[in-house]
Amino acid sequence: VQLQASGGGSVSAGASLKLSCQASGSTFRLNGMAWFRQAPGKERDFVAVIRFSGVYADYADSVKGRFTMSRDNVQNTVYLQMNSLKPEDTAVYFCAATNSRSYSIDSSTYDYWGQGTQVTVSS
Repeated sequence: VQLQASGGGSVSAGASLKLSCQASGSTFRLNGMAWFRQAPGKERDFVAVIRFSGVYADYADSVKGRFTMSRDNVQNTVYLQMNSLKPEDTAVYFCAATNSRSYSIDSSTYDYWGQGTQVTVSS
């Protein structure tokens, strides 16, 4: 399975961005998918996760109410709609997928990772 993330960019505080992550390969095995982010000098942090059904999603407290994750299993793509962006949202955003878990906020449980897309928010 390969994951291709896109949609990052440089924006001002309060703006919106929508990230996409398309899976290819043996996608029929994929279960939970998630977004993580890593700021310079910091650990990779959980952002959002969505179950295979696309019905249930959960978010880190820092983004709850501002970010929305969705999933299109026909297109094998997950999205992260990011609204009201803040400078502290600046990071490289990674999408991840797991075969075995429907839901996990632990990065070590993910089998596949995208290459990351940079999001920079200026004040």
